Amino acid sequence: MLSKRMVLVAGPLGHLTLPGIALALLYGFNMSLGAAPFVFLGIISIWLLELRTKLPMESLTAVVFASGVAIAFLFLPIDQAEAALVGDITKINFLETSISVAVALSLSFIVKIIYPKMVLINISEDLAQSESINVKKYNLIYLFLIAIIVSLGVKVVGGLLTAALVAIPAASARNLSRNLSQYVFGSTIIGVISSFGGIFLFKLTGLPSGPLIILVSTTIFLGSLFFKK
Repeated sequence: MLSKRMVLVAGPLGHLTLPGIALALLYGFNMSLGAAPFVFLGIISIWLLELRTKLPMESLTAVVFASGVAIAFLFLPIDQAEAALVGDITKINFLETSISVAVALSLSFIVKIIYPKMVLINISEDLAQSESINVKKYNLIYLFLIAIIVSLGVKVVGGLLTAALVAIPAASARNLSRNLSQYVFGSTIIGVISSFGGIFLFKLTGLPSGPLIILVSTTIFLGSLFFKK
């Protein structure tokens, strides 16, 4: 996402989860399950609009997410707004954690399969088409993977901070890595450290875990500037 200049797309998609989160909070079911249909609907809308208009994806995302946010604030309970915007780690139980881990590992496996094709598409769509790669199909798969990640992330950092959850570890790894393998591995490790650090600080301070995770991630990014390769 960083190399495709799409990390900020995760932000609007995070906002697009808010109508689903509002319904989940109103009726007492899992926030990720509430968020997912709205993100998938947004992804399909963005994909179809891109095919139709040829406008940049970030522009189309802005159009779609603004509508989602407007709908959300018609129904979002004010007393539940904090959980929707910045997440609430205390609402996640062991079963939900296990399911999230299983889904994340499955996504990693899928990414590993399509990664070479996505790299070629990123370099040149014309070159990818000359290699008989269905660019439209793989872009749609890629967007669906982003949608699932966003749906999982909203439980931890809320709909407001999802872009930072995706972008900052990758940006830090970019500063520290010498090759693509270090870049990928470093992003994962920094994401894990940021999450553990934020949750640890939440246990110590009682402050919301979502912002703490992002602040730990930001601290690592600032530190990476001193060791930039």
